[in-house]
Amino acid sequence: MSEECNQSCGTCGEECEDRKVDFSEQPHELSRIKKVIGVVSGKGGVGKSMVTSLMAVTMKRRGFNTAILDADITGPSIPKAFGLNQKAMPSELGLFPISSKTGIEIMSINLLLENDTDPVVWRGPIIANTVKQFWTDVIWGDVDYMFVDMPPGTGDVPLTVFQSLPVDGIIIVTSPQELVSMIVAKAVNMAKMMNIPVLGLVENMSYFQCPDCNKKHFLFGESRIEEVAKQHGIDVVAKMPIDSSLAGACDKGLIELFDNTWLDHIADMLEQNIEENLKDNGEQQMKIAVASDNGMVSGHFGHCENFMIYDTVDGKVVKSEAVPNPGHKPGFLPVFLNDQGVNVIISGGMGGGAVDIFNEKNIEVITGAQGKAEDLVNSYLLGELVSTGSVCHEHQHHDECGE
Repeated sequence: MSEECNQSCGTCGEECEDRKVDFSEQPHELSRIKKVIGVVSGKGGVGKSMVTSLMAVTMKRRGFNTAILDADITGPSIPKAFGLNQKAMPSELGLFPISSKTGIEIMSINLLLENDTDPVVWRGPIIANTVKQFWTDVIWGDVDYMFVDMPPGTGDVPLTVFQSLPVDGIIIVTSPQELVSMIVAKAVNMAKMMNIPVLGLVENMSYFQCPDCNKKHFLFGESRIEEVAKQHGIDVVAKMPIDSSLAGACDKGLIELFDNTWLDHIADMLEQNIEENLKDNGEQQMKIAVASDNGMVSGHFGHCENFMIYDTVDGKVVKSEAVPNPGHKPGFLPVFLNDQGVNVIISGGMGGGAVDIFNEKNIEVITGAQGKAEDLVNSYLLGELVSTGSVCHEHQHHDECGE
């Protein structure tokens, strides 16, 4: 390495043994993913996919947008647990994931194969590239937490995920067996090599609780998980029992209906972590709606063609979508837009009743606007758009402006 090296390997032409190669991949341009959590195990059969599924379900129940990237290409089981039978279909923009019953976005190789039982007999590099395409080519949309179900071990796919995806941390799943110390050590050491934080250790099949006497029976012997965790400086975040009802829910594709609190501790950690990061980064998020007709602001709020809703972060538009006007009746549209998470509404004209409801819901109202919807949003973000304060008092049509 040269003494004048600035470690900008991407723009350096020198041949250097210390050259840093960046394998990171960008997600699809229509994807906005806040946190990526890997779920790993040192060996198969410990319930890694089940923990992945339960984590996604738990965070979804807490009101977050969640997704699962099934990176276990040769042993995919996520679609089965969620009862997904339809196939993912490509479009001109990219590949859309399949939504579960509760709205968890899922992509798995079994959502692309003609038959679920078709074996994936591929070489390692092809499997690794498929996982990368699940990240780069799938239109995930807005995701608060993406859980990546990785195959067991420390081979091609975990390495690809760690290098290509911005993994924020991993959850290690294991079981109470004699080899647990060595198996966990391999997973922890790989994470350290890749500079990925270990969020915690989940021990599955930790015990069986008798439904008659409520006594816990340790079928694999006394657990040493606390000792192992202490050796590596990580926390045991959950001890999950052997539960036949959970296995039955997975087999029937009903894991979203299964009620449990086993993973609440790690869920609390993730929730606190994302809130602290948003606070530390000072990230300002806002949704701005424009009552519009053919891309132009509508003169009549209640009878507009659609609402252009713009998601903004730190004063920049990151996503926009056209939401059709669901139909107008007194007091309905302000409540509808509030449910969409809107913080600001821009319109040409609006009735006083609608203005009052928006004010009650702490939604800023801009009236008297003219021009293109997108230009108005950018003007608002620059602080250049001010409301005229005008309110429609004379309606040519009944309830035309939203009173």
